[in-house]
Amino acid sequence: MEPILTVSHLQKYYGGRGNVTRAIDDISLEVLPGEFVGIMGASGSGKTTLLNCVSTIDSPTAGQIVIDGREITRLNGKQLSRFRRERLGFIFQDCNLLDTLTAFENIALALTIRRTPVGKIEGRVRETARLLEIEDCLNKYPYQMSGGQCQRTAAARAIITNPALILADEPTGALDSKSARLLLDRFEALNREREATILMVTHDAFTASYCHRILFIKDGRQFTELVRGNKSRKDFFGEIIEVVTLLGGDSGDVL
Repeated sequence: MEPILTVSHLQKYYGGRGNVTRAIDDISLEVLPGEFVGIMGASGSGKTTLLNCVSTIDSPTAGQIVIDGREITRLNGKQLSRFRRERLGFIFQDCNLLDTLTAFENIALALTIRRTPVGKIEGRVRETARLLEIEDCLNKYPYQMSGGQCQRTAAARAIITNPALILADEPTGALDSKSARLLLDRFEALNREREATILMVTHDAFTASYCHRILFIKDGRQFTELVRGNKSRKDFFGEIIEVVTLLGGDSGDVL
């Protein structure tokens, strides 16, 4: 099985003239189709920088990133914009919904940009809303929805184009525990029912316990990896806590 994502010897440096910060220092990894992979590390470890490079928001200093068979580090501006639009889905801590559009319109916008025939849009929006359990929110504006409903709407917008890779940056960071659990349950459903491939950055051990595999980063380098396998989520959570403790950082980096 060919990986959906391959990162090879990635480096990202900031600064210069003797004051260089190595945000990412020679990281390599692979994500297979249908995997749900988490990235964890203390604040400043480089986990968000790594995601920003993979998501094409930032450019690496050196190394190679291949997504769905395309080496994105070689794409020019227009090619990169098109690839980002067509092959990647984004879910961030701030759901970034358009306040002047309903949930239905926010989700449909991703299809409209891709010039999907009008007759096919409503069915796809409603099918995706059903999977994320937000059917009753489709006619509401963001200010009329809870934080969890907004985040699930953002998730619907991210997956409706069937991207090769979904990138999530602290998706539960602004949610209460109940809303976070609902969102993560829906992530599991996306992964199980649509075989969605998800790469998620999180500092939260409970959120990470939903992943199949977790890559831990320290000081810009890969520290270790945990694989859930057949473990219960509770047991996996315990293992995550042990590694986070080894990594160091304050209590805010653990829970």
